[in-house]
Amino acid sequence: MDKIIIDSLKIFAYHGVNPEETQMGQWFMLDIEAWADLTNACATDELYDTVSYAAIIKTVRRTMTEKNCKLLEHAVQRTADAIFDEHKKIQRIRIRLRKPDAPIKADFGFVAVEIERDRN
Repeated sequence: MDKIIIDSLKIFAYHGVNPEETQMGQWFMLDIEAWADLTNACATDELYDTVSYAAIIKTVRRTMTEKNCKLLEHAVQRTADAIFDEHKKIQRIRIRLRKPDAPIKADFGFVAVEIERDRN
């Protein structure tokens, strides 16, 4: 199975349990791996035979900004569901949703939730 990778996609959204997170918002980073059979695209060089990473980004951006979620777990699952709904060639997906500026009194690079789902 072949894979499309989108690394460190930055999206400004309003997810979190603290009031300031839902009022002021913050940056989120997504790392996405989407598995699909890209054999035809390799042979034909035609966009319709692959999964457009631009289209995946559009789906992710819309999903991450259309509804505020308290938990990263909920936001990342909604994102995976939307990708499967809109991109039928994708058979498996792994998404890491990073929150680099989480309001935690500690020195850290980011906190994150990562899920991996199969279409079935």
